Amino acid sequence: MQNSVDRRSFLKAAGALTAGVSLAGWSGAHSWAGEAAKGCPNAEKLGWRLGCQAYSFNHYTFYEAIDKNASLGLRWIEAYPGQSISAEKKDAKIGEGLSAADRKEVKQRLADAGVKLVNYGVCGLSANRDASRKTFEFAKDMGIETIVSEPGEDAFDTLDKLCEEYQLNVALHNHPKPSHYWNSETVLKVCQGRSKRIGACADTGHWMRSDLNPVEQLKKLEGHIVSFHFKDLNKFGGGAHDVPWGTGEGNVKAVLTEIHRQGIKAVFSIEYEHNWTTSVPEIALCVAYFDKIAAELAKA
Repeated sequence: MQNSVDRRSFLKAAGALTAGVSLAGWSGAHSWAGEAAKGCPNAEKLGWRLGCQAYSFNHYTFYEAIDKNASLGLRWIEAYPGQSISAEKKDAKIGEGLSAADRKEVKQRLADAGVKLVNYGVCGLSANRDASRKTFEFAKDMGIETIVSEPGEDAFDTLDKLCEEYQLNVALHNHPKPSHYWNSETVLKVCQGRSKRIGACADTGHWMRSDLNPVEQLKKLEGHIVSFHFKDLNKFGGGAHDVPWGTGEGNVKAVLTEIHRQGIKAVFSIEYEHNWTTSVPEIALCVAYFDKIAAELAKA
């Protein structure tokens, strides 16, 4: 039912969005049955795995988020803590407290949809080894590769050891200032002398909200980027909101060009925090634009 609603919404919105996309130098607002369902084959050739951060669908359950992700032709997803897994199990929420039976059910639902759960966050990690270990154990059990967090600086002795023990990554997320990691310099400071499994979850939109140029931040973090929360916003600074990639002020093509230059092969999580209940058509345009630029970069 929801997929048919999303499809109708997409077809209605595509025409309205075409003008904005064209102004950004991309003339194609694509049909749902065409580009959106194809996913990102060109991006995958570059080692780029595009999926949705389930927070984009925080008005829905995790199972609904999986279905929306799959409807876009995307094969990866990032979960966030606290989302109910289904309407029938509202009290069963994504996170360390999820029962063994519900974890098994979630894994099966993912497998049935052809979607892999690769990242988890933004979640809490701390210097408390026992508490943080529970998060690592949950991630390992669910097949997650990267835990996205904003831990205190006193946590890194503990996290360094847990990353190596569990062979998992910790990616430091940058919420806008005045959050602790809004500036890349702080991220670099805590990464020094640590496992290569500790690095940045580069949130390009939150950099814009902090009035930071995403390309410049990527250059500063070279060699320390683990994953992405990827965005394009209508402007820099406070009050900005998500727009289809390539139509905003984030210079997405330049950002992707820099990522390609650095040879980064990572998970890109679409975190679209606008038009919450009708965002799938706009996310579909993001997917198509991402793969278009990837194709251009592969030929360059």
